[in-house]
Amino acid sequence: MKPNTDETLSREDGPLPLSRRDLLRGGLYGSAGLFLSGLGAERLLGAPRARAIAPKAKSIIQIWMWGGPSHIDTFDPKPKAGHDYCGSLDNPIATNVDGVRIGELLPLTAKHADKLAILRSMTHGVNGHETASYITQTGWKAGGRVVHPGIGAVVAKFKGYEAGYEGLIPPYIVLTGPQGRFSESGFLGSRYKPFATGGDPGRPKFLVEGIAAPGITLKRQKVRRDLLDRVNTFAKRRRGDPKLAEFFRAQEQAYDLILGDAGKVFDLEQEKPELRERYGKNTFGQSCLVARRLVEKGVPYVTINYRGWDTHKQHFETMRRKLPEMDRGLSALIEDLHERGLLDSTIVWWGGEFGRTPKVLWNPPWNGGRSHFGYAFTSVVAGGGFEGGKVVGATDERGMSVVDRPIHPRDLLGTMYSLMGIDPESTLRHPQGDRIPILPPPDPEIPTKGFLREIV
Repeated sequence: MKPNTDETLSREDGPLPLSRRDLLRGGLYGSAGLFLSGLGAERLLGAPRARAIAPKAKSIIQIWMWGGPSHIDTFDPKPKAGHDYCGSLDNPIATNVDGVRIGELLPLTAKHADKLAILRSMTHGVNGHETASYITQTGWKAGGRVVHPGIGAVVAKFKGYEAGYEGLIPPYIVLTGPQGRFSESGFLGSRYKPFATGGDPGRPKFLVEGIAAPGITLKRQKVRRDLLDRVNTFAKRRRGDPKLAEFFRAQEQAYDLILGDAGKVFDLEQEKPELRERYGKNTFGQSCLVARRLVEKGVPYVTINYRGWDTHKQHFETMRRKLPEMDRGLSALIEDLHERGLLDSTIVWWGGEFGRTPKVLWNPPWNGGRSHFGYAFTSVVAGGGFEGGKVVGATDERGMSVVDRPIHPRDLLGTMYSLMGIDPESTLRHPQGDRIPILPPPDPEIPTKGFLREIV
């Protein structure tokens, strides 16, 4: 893409009474959705339907490259474009997949390219952080009357407590701080917001907010709980009150999370030092290790908000510092999941809200920077049913525009929903009573091929 400026009800909600207007509106939406997705004509003409995507994933680890990573310097190198596009990073390296080359600062990840699907033709044409983050994580354009939930909240809705999830760890975790650039839970509300851990797993002690406190040992926390139980005579008298049963149950769960085995998922001291070293003893590397521990415990959705990629100035100096750190953490995560037999059931999704301008801004005050670029960028997925060793789509010789197989965020999100066993045509109940699809109809301005069936 060149730069230029039948409704399904959620089972847990139960049947809804439908008015005549609802039936008419549902019929119109359903028909429009079928034709826009390219399925309506096939069904009416008796042609074979597109192959269904079998669910294979149980969890998603989203590595959110906060600020937008450069596709040219990572997974879509353009060495022939020249210095004004490549700068000092003009020597891409071979991977363990014949014919696939990636950025020179990613040698460890290159050894695992057989497990990656590189999506080089992502596009939405949006260049603002907030609006691009919104469309990338919801599939919807910003600015409508409805604030849609992001994929993490949708997964928490369909795969969380209402779907039988019993873990004490919340079903949607963010390491370590929420993004703040859009409402992750949208109209679903605070119940589906992520639990943000706070703290820094790269420090000697990972102090998760609400679970660990600085300067207080586990033994002291237990002593405090015992003391509170002894002096709380009101609670002892009302322990059998059915009206307070939910309160006491929540209290016990909170204590189990803080003092029991559940909270130990955040204790990285239980891991071997050499494994922690393999991930990298920094915030990102140790966040990747925590993410692996979380999905190992059955948490459906984990986001790592990885800051530092909004490189308007001195881009190449930043890349030489950040990319080796990213390379180490990402490659260790893929390798560790694979070795533990978790990769087949875990989707790893790497990417940001957009890419960065292929042409470098050498003039002051940028001094070799790259700006926002939503017309062509790259995402990477691995595991959970995605076929590795694949490259999907292509950009032109300078990375300026998509020339093969445009991929809209809707296409990627819908594929991941399907792999998670979530019908991408599902709807959610809005607080005002409307049924809202989790994904929009295809964008007519971006003629894509739909969901990524060629790599699942």
